[in-house]
Amino acid sequence: MTTASPRQITRDDILPMEVYAEERLERRSALVATKRNRRVAVGPDVMFYFENHDTMWFQIHEMLYIEKGGEEQIADELAAYNPLIPQGGELVATMMIEIEDVGRRARSLARMGHIEDQIFLVVGDEEIAGIPEDDADRTTDDGKTSAVHFIHFPLTESAAKAFAGGEAQVMLAIRHENYMHMAGLNADVRAELARDL
Repeated sequence: MTTASPRQITRDDILPMEVYAEERLERRSALVATKRNRRVAVGPDVMFYFENHDTMWFQIHEMLYIEKGGEEQIADELAAYNPLIPQGGELVATMMIEIEDVGRRARSLARMGHIEDQIFLVVGDEEIAGIPEDDADRTTDDGKTSAVHFIHFPLTESAAKAFAGGEAQVMLAIRHENYMHMAGLNADVRAELARDL
């Protein structure tokens, strides 16, 4: 999609909005196939969307396109989304608690306080604790969590090698007392995510 450094998006990577508008549908279609192997459901209500340069490039352009903040908005979007681009040796995911029913969603979020601190990536015998993005406290004082969290998984060199090599089982786990679920990452997802490492 873009030719910038895979680790950072700069002002030079931002298209004029009239150009982006012309290319928007084509770029969205091209990203759909990539995104298909960058998401993992863990239990019935939580989805992890693993981010990379291309997903964040698109997200920044979507924000600029929708909000129409012009040049003044660009720096804020770069500051918000660049931290979600994997910097090598790590995976980064947007974790979303996706519950359509408004009442059930409110009740569930109220019972999942600090779920962001109970996320783990298990690669063979190694367990990597997810590190929530520290841009904001996403659990309120009364224990209600946000529906959206940003999680970094810093892999050790051996875990990254095992992840990319395909010889070890890889699982995503949530160990919150009110939401305990695990999911395995299939070969297609692992192959796609290994490119981030």
